[in-house]
Amino acid sequence: MDLEIDLRLLDPRYGSSFPLPAVATSGAAAIDLRAAVDAPLHLDPGSCVLIPSGIAIHIGNPGFAALLLPRSGLGHRGLVLGNGIGLIDSDYQGEIRMSCWNRGENTISIEPGDRIAQLLVIPVATPVFRIVDSFADTTGRGQQGFGHSGTR
Repeated sequence: MDLEIDLRLLDPRYGSSFPLPAVATSGAAAIDLRAAVDAPLHLDPGSCVLIPSGIAIHIGNPGFAALLLPRSGLGHRGLVLGNGIGLIDSDYQGEIRMSCWNRGENTISIEPGDRIAQLLVIPVATPVFRIVDSFADTTGRGQQGFGHSGTR
């Protein structure tokens, strides 16, 4: 399903030094986001920094939102998002910035234009809550929470 989203290029390197945001392959679910930094950045273990992407989007349709996700290869080496997953609401129009955290044991270098996160657009269902005193249907799980099914 295609969805038109307004995109502002805030960094002049897009289209010349940086490719325009797009999926990398026909089967890719997310768009890689780049580090729009002016110089190499060295992120020491345990450090967290907010990195600009150089782009802003306006989804404009409340039936959709975007998620910022870490890239799996970088996550394996220790670079993850400081907030786990970022949420971009349909009405946000500011620059996308990525909270990057080095959870690894070695310094991670980030060069200008490096792909460091992913943007995934998803459909959103807005709930309409119905206040009840109890649930009409009882499930086998019921109120059993953390660890209820065991560890093996």
